[in-house]
Amino acid sequence: MAASTVAATATATEASAATPGGPYGSGVLGSWTNTTRAISTAAQIQRTRETNGVFMFGDSIAIQDGKSLATRLLSRDGSQMAVHNWASRPTSGAVDALQQWASTYGLPRRILMASGSNDIFDPPKFAAQVDRAMRIVGPTRTLFWTNLQVVRKAQTATVQLADQRNSSWINMQLYDAQEKYPNLRIIRWAEWLWVKPYRLTNYLRDGVHTSIPLGQDARNELIVQALTQR
Repeated sequence: MAASTVAATATATEASAATPGGPYGSGVLGSWTNTTRAISTAAQIQRTRETNGVFMFGDSIAIQDGKSLATRLLSRDGSQMAVHNWASRPTSGAVDALQQWASTYGLPRRILMASGSNDIFDPPKFAAQVDRAMRIVGPTRTLFWTNLQVVRKAQTATVQLADQRNSSWINMQLYDAQEKYPNLRIIRWAEWLWVKPYRLTNYLRDGVHTSIPLGQDARNELIVQALTQR
């Protein structure tokens, strides 16, 4: 089995429908601790660690696309994937999970962070979480990070403008971090979408989550190419 085996799931209203306003224009992130999640079993985590597969930490996009991604990776180079994906979770929570797995299981040589979309509500805190993640991973492993494109179609034009500004702000913090950490690899999903404007409509169903199968396949292929590049 790929990393489709999960230990627990829960369903609740996602906090990505944040309350309006906030200091950065995108709104205020609500409580996320009871939202939908997908977490691999202890056996899958251990198997992935022992076979030097990939640990993934993500948000609701990762929940939607994670099973397909794990299958694609397994078929490409035989790598197992273990996931800790949680809807509406900001990156601070993803890095907390990374720290917990590092302490409990140890880490493989490749770690994937598919997190950042829920940081548009408080962008200044993002850079410190990237630094935290890099300290946990250390200099001998590679941390792959998928950047983001968030412009929620259901929001007003003013909020959409703030979403784009805050997405770019977060991506810039990733680019700055890459200058400090040679083992940080950015998977440039945002740039891939921008190259051809129609992709923003055809590959994102709501301005955040990928369309299925078009957007899901495209994003997952970018990730697998990065993970398997020699």
